[in-house]
Amino acid sequence: MAHHDPIGLISPRAGLAQLNERSREIFRQIVESYLATGEPVGSRNISRLITVPLSPASVRNVMSDLEQLGLIYAPHTSAGRLPTELGLRFFVDALMQVGDLTEPERQSIQQQLSSVGRSQSVEAAIGEALTHLSGLSRAAAVVLTAKSNARLKHIEFVRLEPEKALVVLVSEDGQVENRVLTLQPGVPSSALTEASNFLNARIRGRTLAEARLELETTLKQNQAELDQLTQKVIAAGLASWSGGNGDDRQLIVRGQANLLEDLHALEDLERVRLLFEDLETKREVVDLLGRAESAEGVRIFIGSENKLFSLSGSSTIIAPYSDGAGHIVGVLGVIGPTRLNYARVIPMVDYAARIVSRMLGG
Repeated sequence: MAHHDPIGLISPRAGLAQLNERSREIFRQIVESYLATGEPVGSRNISRLITVPLSPASVRNVMSDLEQLGLIYAPHTSAGRLPTELGLRFFVDALMQVGDLTEPERQSIQQQLSSVGRSQSVEAAIGEALTHLSGLSRAAAVVLTAKSNARLKHIEFVRLEPEKALVVLVSEDGQVENRVLTLQPGVPSSALTEASNFLNARIRGRTLAEARLELETTLKQNQAELDQLTQKVIAAGLASWSGGNGDDRQLIVRGQANLLEDLHALEDLERVRLLFEDLETKREVVDLLGRAESAEGVRIFIGSENKLFSLSGSSTIIAPYSDGAGHIVGVLGVIGPTRLNYARVIPMVDYAARIVSRMLGG
């Protein structure tokens, strides 16, 4: 269940001004305890943890004020307190000290990506890096990348009906993409074979964008070599690659099993089940990640701040990465419970995105 400031009393900046040092320390302890254990924390435990000596009764008074501000709530009667989504946002924006990666963590991420261009495609290397990132963060790692970055290996035109053919694109890393193509009446099978041979002689090792550019130039120079029907098949194939279904981006998810660790109750399991369902609706995840493509640096979405994950109560930490020309070509990050270790995961995602940008810059 999403929790919000019940009376619209504060924005994070206004709330910070209202909190004195004692209130901030108590609030910080509540949040940090939640991030570490997922459990509510009571006034007696808080009074033992804080540096300023306070009785449990005094701590309860401060907790009551924090609850009025919409920063914490009691999940059950007589239970301890947990941060609300508003409280988590306030903590991340105003109180949290973002840590830095350890040197072994930096080296580990960098080494994971260093093999790019030598033994595998960019997509395969990013996929491996995601597996690594999900292991370090103990969450699911995601990347949104342009399909056109994949390097092509083979193309085939397969007739389905007299006036329909299937275009099968195979990339070097084994990805297969199918598009249905409408043919003009009377196109013989020989034209499909000739179109496949013509393209396969020219596309291998090129990205989709590079292949399109090359083929548009080559077609003009080779019109005499190809009959008109073959030219039309190739032109129709090029047009389908230029947008086709409009979905020119792919979503890669790694490490979902990490989300099954450290579950405390049946409701935790239900939230993870809902998150798995959310991750299956790839179109919505693509739209969510796409919101970070126009921004610089790390973006953080907590709980119901994004509608997609409002039921599962999940957080997303994502950052864009760029190609050699400085254009943003993808987004990577992690998705997990709202009790992610934000201070550790934020620099991890930021560093991984910068390394991928450097890698794509050659």
